[in-house]
Amino acid sequence: MEPRFSCTACGKCCHGWLPLTLKDAVTHAGRFPLAMVWTPVRSNARSYELATRLGATVRLPNRKTVAVLIVPTAYLPTSHPCPELRDDGLCGIHEDKPSRCRTMPFYPYREEKDQADLLVPRKGWQCDTSSAAPVVYSGHAILDRTDFDRERADLLEQAPVIQRYAEYMLKYMPWIAGELAKLAAKPTGGNLATSLSSFLTATRRPDAAEIAAAQAPLFRVMAERTKDDPALREYHRNYSGWAKEMEGLARRDSRQSSPPSP
Repeated sequence: MEPRFSCTACGKCCHGWLPLTLKDAVTHAGRFPLAMVWTPVRSNARSYELATRLGATVRLPNRKTVAVLIVPTAYLPTSHPCPELRDDGLCGIHEDKPSRCRTMPFYPYREEKDQADLLVPRKGWQCDTSSAAPVVYSGHAILDRTDFDRERADLLEQAPVIQRYAEYMLKYMPWIAGELAKLAAKPTGGNLATSLSSFLTATRRPDAAEIAAAQAPLFRVMAERTKDDPALREYHRNYSGWAKEMEGLARRDSRQSSPPSP
């Protein structure tokens, strides 16, 4: 039977981390608290070759090599809804929502032939997979592939920037390679979150001050919301630290761009 799928706008998938393209991260810098999330992909994984093209290839301290996806991400605890999710379960920015939301349930970090299991709703999700829903995937091919192709193209286009960022971080923060080795050794894998400010510094974006100024208040709000929850201690620590980094980056770049005093 060909898999069928239709979104029912239950809002269940609109919680927690949201992977973004760089374009979407910049566009929505005033909406989402952002982090750079590193995910090692072992050489025996089905998506390894694709991951080497979309991410970076890293030589670990144990001399093994992994591909690493480094993804700008709306960094929200899994219990927290997207800030644009309305009370009626609909998206508050539907016409301007990120590529990741448009492409769901498909995932361009996987080969197109490996998408079938993504059409099985997760526990608690209310996606319509009944016979009344349209066929969206057939013969290992996505039938309406416009959003998938657009998101994949954006990921390929940004790959050189991501690779330069990885080289910068591994040079100036070599401890990251050790952390990636630990994650790659785990049977279930894992993720490492680094600050967006490190990305802005490494890539010397001309709009870094503007992005930092948009991010700082978001981190302050999230730090306040997570301060009393022991389960979210790591989030609170990151939000608090990254708010200060963004404030400093906004001030520093603002001074550098200002004309010299008479």
